[in-house]
Amino acid sequence: MDNQKDLDKADGEDVKKSSGFLDRTLKNLKTAWRGIAGSAYDADKASSRPNLPEGDLEQLREQMRACLETRGGEVSARGRAAALGHVYLALDYKGRERFLRLLANDFDVVEVSVDTVMDELRKATDKESRHSAQVILKKALVAPRINLLTQFNALPDGVKFLVDMRAELLALKSTEPAMQGLEHDLRDLLKSWFDVDFLELRRITWDNASAALLEKLIAYEAVHAIDGWDDLKNRLDSDRRCFAYFHPRMPDEPLIFVEVALVNGLADNIQDLLDENIPVLDPHTADTAIFYSISNAQKGLAGISFGNFLIKRVAESLSTEFKGLKTFATLSPTPGFMKWLTRTLADEDPDLLSNSEAKALSAVARDGDTPQQTLKLLLKNQSWPDDPTVSEALRATLLRLCARYLVNEKGRNMRALDPVAHFHLTNGARIEKLNWRGDLSSRGVKQAAGMMINYLYDLSRVEDTHEAYTSTGKVGASPDVRGLLKG
Repeated sequence: MDNQKDLDKADGEDVKKSSGFLDRTLKNLKTAWRGIAGSAYDADKASSRPNLPEGDLEQLREQMRACLETRGGEVSARGRAAALGHVYLALDYKGRERFLRLLANDFDVVEVSVDTVMDELRKATDKESRHSAQVILKKALVAPRINLLTQFNALPDGVKFLVDMRAELLALKSTEPAMQGLEHDLRDLLKSWFDVDFLELRRITWDNASAALLEKLIAYEAVHAIDGWDDLKNRLDSDRRCFAYFHPRMPDEPLIFVEVALVNGLADNIQDLLDENIPVLDPHTADTAIFYSISNAQKGLAGISFGNFLIKRVAESLSTEFKGLKTFATLSPTPGFMKWLTRTLADEDPDLLSNSEAKALSAVARDGDTPQQTLKLLLKNQSWPDDPTVSEALRATLLRLCARYLVNEKGRNMRALDPVAHFHLTNGARIEKLNWRGDLSSRGVKQAAGMMINYLYDLSRVEDTHEAYTSTGKVGASPDVRGLLKG
């Protein structure tokens, strides 16, 4: 590894989670688009009045209209789109919200035009005139803003610009129909551009990735935070793998990435799996691939799923590389467990605990507290993992209740309540094992009482398991997991 690359990585020691829309990639757009842009209302004016006051809106509206005109040819249209995007980047959060609201409301479908065409369609008496009216109606139902958004796609890094624009729309959580319509329009465009067949699956290693890309892994990791360069290097060692999907128009931006550990047997806790002091295993002797982190890197692509394809393609790739791999499984969090358990305890169901569970909890209770009160108190203070006696008293109760939460508790359309469970069950995995004290980080204890789950991907049965879950809500679970339900 060259010294400059080491220096570049060292410069990123203080890399933090991306907290705003204008990360370094988008800031670079200002430079990239400056040479293309040219407009009366420009980025300099926008940056001096970044909240987009009322007096600037009319100029901006005219600029948007100009982008929809065809005068001047393709080069001029490209320059107008670049200027408009340049303005957007110069605005602050409030200014961008006003920009988006203007785009949503003033460049929506023209209802009068739709009504007129609908009248013509109703009046049509022959097949030819009906067909002609239908063609015109389809065009009338396309909001002008879609054509404007599509113009950004042709600019350098324009796809990334639109992805992050949608992230802004999602963050606004607007209930206005026009704003929701704009978000839906942008989602549909991105969905068509990000079809999985267009994406490239790439393995990321310590040596083949740029320092900038490695920084993005640290910033985008959403499951188990990467604690600096040593931790990242450990996750990219010879007995580890990291794969990501990339789009041809965003070659340096991972869309989603998965981290894999090559081990023997099912890993049952994240502490050991990520321990930098554990000896490196010869990956050719491993019999199990553990998918321990899947992170969506682009907030603007929420609702556009790649994860199911990613896991299956990585499993196929690993099977080809390592013939000794027999088991493909995850070590996954249960982020909704404690939220559900808190609600369940609030109901004060007298039959929630078995006699043996109540007895175990009574042994560590304060004078006068019931077993359920004891359970509430211990879980609330979150210090129980440090006390072996208390931890053991909680074990049977929490394992059974977690199994119930994962297997029996359902939300809308018979979906599993836990979002991670729903993701893997939809992909055709089954719940193989519940791991007590699997994640003792503050986050793991707070969200899941330290529980982690192994979801097993039996590649010969994933389609059947997927079909059973998606059609009837039947959760695939091992005999050991179902045995926990009996207490």
